[in-house]
This record gives sequence, structure tokens and C-alpha cells, in this order.
Amino acid sequence: MKKTILAIAFMAMGAVACKTEKNKTAVSEEKEVAKTENIINAYKANVAESVVTWKGTKPTGSHNGVVSLEKGTLEIENGAVKSGEFVIDMNTIVCQDLEAGNGKEKLEGHLKNADFFDVEKFPTAKFEVSSSEVKDGKVHVTGNLTLKDVTKSITIPATITETEDAVTFKSDVFNIDRTDFGITYSSKKIDAALKDKFINDLMEISFEVKAKK
Repeated sequence: MKKTILAIAFMAMGAVACKTEKNKTAVSEEKEVAKTENIINAYKANVAESVVTWKGTKPTGSHNGVVSLEKGTLEIENGAVKSGEFVIDMNTIVCQDLEAGNGKEKLEGHLKNADFFDVEKFPTAKFEVSSSEVKDGKVHVTGNLTLKDVTKSITIPATITETEDAVTFKSDVFNIDRTDFGITYSSKKIDAALKDKFINDLMEISFEVKAKK
């Protein structure tokens, strides 16, 4: 759970992903978080082996990268997620498609400043599980995603693989609208005068969290 996270997002970080509004993950008001006790299969994320990926787009191209987890937990029962929390270290935002000295540091710094994630003020993001259900071979996990000072409920499909003492939580790629979380820099929705100089509001995120008992 935590190597990188995100993303919950990591924003497209500067370029928010997903090509059409119909692909956007549904967002609603935050839900009560599950409080589970006496779960046998409780796991702690291995942050070094976990990752949150992000991808953002604009008319002239895209950027992608990862964010690391600070910590995470999962409680699994009968193949479903009973409770869990992923805390994402927003100071670890990394762009993977640019090289050092060729725009990489500039983009990472911009993603960390107040135009985007404002990591000095909001050093972590968080996803807290409120419920889940198994259908069509996937675990559909509903939880509260917090970016900056905004919390919204989202539902994401994921696959859970368990061994004797470990579990891997791997989400499908999903999309969020960054403006739902107050991140409006270069959004055409906010400023139509941007013409083709806008950054897409939708961004791609995925989680791959590896955890052990």
C-alpha cells in the first residue's frame, strides 16, 4: 500500500487524464468509514513495494508518474475489503516521462506548489474504505478520497490476490475530475479563454498495494 499511490493522482499532475467525460469515476459526498473489529486477515502495506500511478493530459501531450505511500492498512474478509486506509505522501510526486535537466524538476515542482497539490500545506492525501462488494470477479471498493482539503466518495474496481501471509490490492485504472477537489489551474471549465492551452480536468490514477500480515 504505499509505495506510491495516488492518484489518487497525482495529478495528472499537470495534465489530467481520461479522454471523455463518460469515463469519469462517479464522485459523491463522503461516506461513513467502515469500523471493523476482530478481522483475522489484517495487513500492513509494504510501502517500498506499493505504488500509485498518475497520468495527466493536455492538447499537446501527456505526463505520467508515481506517488509513494506513507502508510497503509487493509482488512480482508471472504475476498472483500472490510476496511482500509492508504495515506499518500504528496512530497514524493515523481514524473517518469521527463528526464532530469529536461523539464522533470520544473514539472514536479509545479505539481507540488499551490497551483496543484500545495504539498507544503497538504503534505498527504488519503483514501479510506467505507464499503466494498464483489461482483463480476472484481471487488468494487467505495471509499473517501481526500485531496488537499476536499473529501469525496468514489468507487473503484480492484483485484485482490491473497497468499498465506500477504495480499496484493490492484485497482483498475480510474479517472477523477481534479476540479472536484478544487484543483482548477488551466482548466477550460473555469477559463474558456484558454483555448487550446488548457490541461484536461480528468486524470488517470491506479493503486497497486502490496501488504503483509
